[in-house]
Amino acid sequence: MATSTQDQEAEMAATGASTTSTATPHQLPCMNNLSLPVISGDPVPPKMKSELDASRIKEVMSFDDALVDSDHSQAVKEEVSVVDGKMIDDVDPVIDIMINNVVCSFSVACHLDLRSIALTGNNVEFRRENGMVTMKLRKPPTTASIWSSGKVTCTGSTSESQARLAARRIARCIQKLGYNVKFKNFRIVNVLGTCTMPFAIKITPFSLRFRTAASYEPELHPGVTYKIDHPKATLKIFSTGSITVTAPSINNVQSAIEHIYPLVREFGKVRTQEEMAEFQRNQARRHLAMIGFGEDEDSDSSSPQYPDDAWERL
Repeated sequence: MATSTQDQEAEMAATGASTTSTATPHQLPCMNNLSLPVISGDPVPPKMKSELDASRIKEVMSFDDALVDSDHSQAVKEEVSVVDGKMIDDVDPVIDIMINNVVCSFSVACHLDLRSIALTGNNVEFRRENGMVTMKLRKPPTTASIWSSGKVTCTGSTSESQARLAARRIARCIQKLGYNVKFKNFRIVNVLGTCTMPFAIKITPFSLRFRTAASYEPELHPGVTYKIDHPKATLKIFSTGSITVTAPSINNVQSAIEHIYPLVREFGKVRTQEEMAEFQRNQARRHLAMIGFGEDEDSDSSSPQYPDDAWERL
């Protein structure tokens, strides 16, 4: 009986007939789960990763992890600049230079009555002991010192273009008070810039190496004073890595930083915990300054306002 049944199934498979018509209801689920035979002419599908042996899976995973670890270690070696207390040479270090103050001066070419300006002007203060009147602007944040001779100095700007704009606005305010004002002899007097090196500095050996240009008096000032003749600039170098530059122009500030970097790089060291805390406070101050004064000059007065003691609380 079993032999006849097998012969019938083989005959039906050869003719292409279906066996589901003669199957009983309890045989249908079993027939639906049957797998199709693989024809000898078809290529055998490759094994998936899950079909590999357990030992082979471990080999593949260990090889992948080795690739990832090698790439990660290479990236870390390229980015980390300090390992085991020794400085590693950076190819192209990036140092942010922040311009804190630009001082400019100009003349209105007429005599000014300081008392009249103090009584009729806006945002002014008469300093009788100094013989001048101070006038303040909100945008750009500038303070102008006005003398009776017509000379005006402006401080507080952060760029040369901003300083020129503030000077012209001060001249316009004086003109609205009834004076025959002419905008003359504008020039940038002084620029104050700061930057932070990516390392701390051994200032005592540095001052001993460059005795001709550097002077260090720890009883009077905590930093080293370094003077450059070309370009003309004066630098204050601190052990935390902070450098303050005073120069006649912004280009001189940048040139001074480029000049001093290879000199202080030789005396670099790893920052201590206190120096790192000071570095983080300086970074917070810079971020606050960029948020507070980085708005467009012609925008509305919707910029965030900060209390006067915000700088001291950092």
